[in-house]
Amino acid sequence: MDDTAVSLNLSLVQNEIFETTAKIDGEQLAVLADHLRVANRVFVAGAGRSGLVLRMTAMRLMHLGLTVHIAGDTTTPAIRSGDLLLVASGSGTTSGVVKAAETAANAGARIATVTTNSQSRLATLADALVIIPARQKTDHASSLSRQYSGSLFEQVLFLATEAVFQSLWDTTNEPAEQLWLRHANLE
Repeated sequence: MDDTAVSLNLSLVQNEIFETTAKIDGEQLAVLADHLRVANRVFVAGAGRSGLVLRMTAMRLMHLGLTVHIAGDTTTPAIRSGDLLLVASGSGTTSGVVKAAETAANAGARIATVTTNSQSRLATLADALVIIPARQKTDHASSLSRQYSGSLFEQVLFLATEAVFQSLWDTTNEPAEQLWLRHANLE
């Protein structure tokens, strides 16, 4: 493999991430942060790589002291009024994620959605909506990204949720050492 090709692709990924994150509406992220801050409990649901990113987000929120559950885990309790379901789907149409959002809405919980598709079912269910202006994974002709499938969405989803975590942490007086006490110790 030619190291020049790898370096060029590293620049491609960096540039696409930079350009896309610059287009996210900061107010949308602030509304998401506010919903997370006041929720009794936070549940996260996503499929595939988006779901993996939300698992990382759940860990960070737990570090802040929030009560967080991963939808579908064996010990996840029922969602109810006062709770927040955080979902992510590039298309906004992933069936299991949409079903989770519909169930949460029927239970009286709030829904925070991160997607590329403002017209999707997930977007219409959202109390807090964050649009990431990346192509959907099946839109192979889009000029929004040269990367494969939903890579750009997932990369920017990670950065956006890290920014929300950092913003929430900034509102506390807790040092990193305090958050670390909540870190998993059964690894």
